[in-house]
Amino acid sequence: MNITAGKYKGQKIIAPDENITRPTLSKVRMSVFNTLQAMIDFNGASFLDMYAGSGIMGLEALSRGFSKVVSIEKNRKVYNIIKSNFKKYEKDNDLKLILGDSIKTCKNLSETFDIIYIDPPYFSGIYEDSLNSIKSIAKNIIILEHVTDIDFQNYEILKQKKYGDKYITFLRNDK
Repeated sequence: MNITAGKYKGQKIIAPDENITRPTLSKVRMSVFNTLQAMIDFNGASFLDMYAGSGIMGLEALSRGFSKVVSIEKNRKVYNIIKSNFKKYEKDNDLKLILGDSIKTCKNLSETFDIIYIDPPYFSGIYEDSLNSIKSIAKNIIILEHVTDIDFQNYEILKQKKYGDKYITFLRNDK
């Protein structure tokens, strides 16, 4: 798996076992960031990857110019793989990896994020809980990768795209 664009374009990333994680496909990553680029300036922006999986979304954000990237991963084995991928980039960047449950961790974060990417296991039933946990830390855009219907009550849908059986939905807090 490779970073698709930006200053680290082409850099290889080690992916965890696909029985444990489901990395976002390169064409979907490219589309997500191209769509985002039309919405916000990445320079000085912060990015939270709530369910890091392979860590590729955070590294894509970093490569494309986000100033701060935080990724959360619950599985220790996957966390260790992401940590080894991040080592190469940590020295020169504001890049942080947290081991823990994303919903609990987000409820305890005091910092806010311009972009929050939410891509939990598809049929886990935790989308609404995930959205509720980030209500106070979401500064601008929330992106959900999902295959099931989600209750977007209290959120404004900015854009939605379909890729095969999955949707990428761009949201904003409906304050």
